[in-house]
Amino acid sequence: MTDLSQATWRKSSRSNGANTGCVEVATNLLRWAAVRDSKDPDGGAQIMERSEFFAFIQAVKAGRYDL
Repeated sequence: MTDLSQATWRKSSRSNGANTGCVEVATNLLRWAAVRDSKDPDGGAQIMERSEFFAFIQAVKAGRYDL
């Protein structure tokens, strides 16, 4: 299990305040990045290697997953 006690969480800039689709991300951990539902912060987090997370973000920005 990954220790998230030192995680610094920030809300997505795309969260609109309407309590729908809000996520938080922590990228300050040495090896890991974590994503969680901001409405349920104790409900668990998706954890991945930082390099995988940043590759995913770059692919999203490049439109790779656009419908």
